[in-house]
Amino acid sequence: MAKSEAKTVGIVDTEEALTAKIAEVRAAQAIFATYTQEQVDKIFKAAAIAANKARIPLAKMAVEETGMGIVEDKVIKNNYAAEHIYNKYKNVQTCGVFEENKAYGTMRIYEPIGLIAAVIPTTNPTSTAIFKTLICLKTRNGIIISPHPRAKKSTIAAAKIVYDAAVAAGAPKGIIGWIDVPSLELTNMIMRESDTILATGGPGMVKAAYSSGTPALGVGAGNASAIIDSSADIVNAVNSIIHSKTFDNGMICATEQTVIADKTVYNDVKKEFIKRGCYFLNDEEADKIRKTMLINGALNAKIVGQRPVTIAKMAGFEVPEDTKVLIGEATSTAPEEAFGHEKLTTILGMYKSKNFDDALDIAEALLVNNGGLGHTSVLWVDNINEREKLNKFAARMKTCRLIVNTPSSLGGIGDLYNFDFAPSLTLGCGSWGGNSVSENVGVKHLLNIKTVVERRENMLWFRAPEKVYFKKGCLPVALDELKTVMGKKKAFIVTDQFLYKNGYTKAITDKLDEMGILHETFFDVAPDPTLACALEGVAQLRAFEPDTIIAIGGGSAMDAGKIMWVLYEHPDADFFDMAMRYIDIRKRVYTFPKMGEKAYFIAIPTSSGTGSEVTPFAVITDEKTGTKYPLADYQLMPNMAIVDTDMMMSAPRGLTSASGIDALTHALEAYASVMATDYTDGLALRAMKLIFKYLPGAYDNGQTDVKAREEMATASTMAGMAFANAFLGVCHSMAHKLGAYHHLPHGVANALLITMVMRYNADPTPRKMGTFSQYQYPHTLERYCECAHSLGIVGKNDEDTLNKFIDAIEALKERVGIKKTIADYGVDEKHFLDTLDNMVEDAFDDQCTGANPRYPLMSELKEMYLKAYYGK
Repeated sequence: MAKSEAKTVGIVDTEEALTAKIAEVRAAQAIFATYTQEQVDKIFKAAAIAANKARIPLAKMAVEETGMGIVEDKVIKNNYAAEHIYNKYKNVQTCGVFEENKAYGTMRIYEPIGLIAAVIPTTNPTSTAIFKTLICLKTRNGIIISPHPRAKKSTIAAAKIVYDAAVAAGAPKGIIGWIDVPSLELTNMIMRESDTILATGGPGMVKAAYSSGTPALGVGAGNASAIIDSSADIVNAVNSIIHSKTFDNGMICATEQTVIADKTVYNDVKKEFIKRGCYFLNDEEADKIRKTMLINGALNAKIVGQRPVTIAKMAGFEVPEDTKVLIGEATSTAPEEAFGHEKLTTILGMYKSKNFDDALDIAEALLVNNGGLGHTSVLWVDNINEREKLNKFAARMKTCRLIVNTPSSLGGIGDLYNFDFAPSLTLGCGSWGGNSVSENVGVKHLLNIKTVVERRENMLWFRAPEKVYFKKGCLPVALDELKTVMGKKKAFIVTDQFLYKNGYTKAITDKLDEMGILHETFFDVAPDPTLACALEGVAQLRAFEPDTIIAIGGGSAMDAGKIMWVLYEHPDADFFDMAMRYIDIRKRVYTFPKMGEKAYFIAIPTSSGTGSEVTPFAVITDEKTGTKYPLADYQLMPNMAIVDTDMMMSAPRGLTSASGIDALTHALEAYASVMATDYTDGLALRAMKLIFKYLPGAYDNGQTDVKAREEMATASTMAGMAFANAFLGVCHSMAHKLGAYHHLPHGVANALLITMVMRYNADPTPRKMGTFSQYQYPHTLERYCECAHSLGIVGKNDEDTLNKFIDAIEALKERVGIKKTIADYGVDEKHFLDTLDNMVEDAFDDQCTGANPRYPLMSELKEMYLKAYYGK
């Protein structure tokens, strides 16, 4: 270790010497950074003990050198800086790994910052040096101290005591350094060359620290006002303020500078101050003190840390030798009023407030006009019975330390009057005081944190309705549960006019009548259900107050029913908040309300395509703009799905065709999704196989081919469960907008786009791939080939297999009457082109886009739309 140590530098009084000292400390710190927590703690303890033992000689030296303060009080400060700082941090970890989560693959490690520049004030030259060197040792940082020129001997002496003890305990030589002959140039240089600055001192010095280009932990000026409320314990308040104000002759920055007493207790407060040895200035004396305190608007350094008798003599009059504090009564909070400023000595300003609100006004004005924003505010109050006042004080004061019923100087530095308040001799003032930190500075501010983040696949899920009943004729048996198991009394049916007028709801209402369950039917759902339609249904729902909602039909009826369900149970829910886009459904900004508290939701499909009976999705149209909003949340998942082929036998050819290809698209997009899993893959593959085998029969002979209808119903529901958990992709994003802008049936819109999207997704070198932790690299071509193989489609290679698979899909589409292009469906070319850019942007922003394996550029979506329109 000794070989790595830099050569010891002599007196630091020039830039060359400081450059050498910086190199020495950095070399030592590089060694220190390798120490274990056990080694660091041994050094920290030895240094704290040494500083504590030297508390008296260091106090004497500080007073003798600076002419400020009281030896006995500086002894307490030195003791505090060693003892309380050690006690606070002795068991705190500052080295190595401090947090590890193996499940999430994260590890957090403490590392030192490096070289700390410490600027020490003349008011606390030894205690602040002890404090800063100790917290640097605890955090494995090197430190170079820049003392105040008028306190350099005592500051260096304190640093040397800590340094010698640290080295004796095993710290690298050179770990603590100092500037022997301080100057503005050398102070600025060490601030520039360090890694972080610990700046304690006047506003000019702190500003210089923040202007140095180096990260700084600087503290602002104090100007604490102590409000004495009418409810306060006057004796305790006054004597605590005197205790605080006379401690080291008022040189702690958190010390009270003014007292603001309520008019109802003002005279009592004044009497108590006089009784305890304080001196109230008459008008002539007050003016003399004003002129002595401030010279050209700045604090007169000669009064700092002086006894009242000394200050009075400076001002040209005499006070009793044992006077504790000089008090000047004031009314103005303007900058010209000297008693409203920070004084750092044994002088108090005193104001009379009309009431509590006026006291807050005065305290706030003093902060704004005379400095001290962010530092400290004090309140004396009955904190048991006047909590409202305490809360108002806390809300109003723009300071970081709000000291209640406590002497401010000793309360503000922490740990003495409240053990949950961190001890420190560097008190941050936050943004109000122009500081980077709003706390009492401690070891955590001198640590860098490394976070090691391993790639982890997200926890996935598979969710489905609580109950899914299927098989021809299962409807009445499934509905039995409403009475026999659940004891339901009222059911609200949601459907469309076609189904209602053609008797599709009769089987349900007959069963409800048989069970004695009251029912009403809403049958005004349009093919593309609108928000207005849903709200109309909600009004009927609220009037009827059912405990069961039954949605029967295709996707439109079930989507409308889901929205009605939400707005019935949660009238204050905002639709547009529910429609908000998200990246991860588990982290969305909007949290869906919990469903099922008022009504049990049952979905009964009458077509084989949407899968809405088993999905957490609903698509609703804003009738004002024509925009379609896909909503997604597992709270929208139906409680029960009843998939009864009897409800589907009379579906017309066009619906059979469109819904069948829609179900195929669901399966294909779920399989290609970045969120696909083994659980969803099996469902998707089986659904594709059933659709290829049975869709032609259902299309040709849907009224009589029970087997084809039943297998298509199964395929649709299985594909629905697959995409309910793996989600969809850009084919659905584009289809949603094509349907919204040009009123094509949703299944037809998907059919026109799906094979084009497959070729787009299968590109092995896409410009961008989807973002999801389990999706490692583009492999959609291989995934499509797996789908093809499950159908018995095999080519010479993957590209040939994909081509043959796409040919098979195109043949199936043609077999069930799907036309080739968007133009073939009568969409006007000009209208299409006029709406194209809007469609593209809306499709890009569609909720389904996020799970697509290829992340799309809008120009690419536009190209696919054009190809789908013209067939090129």
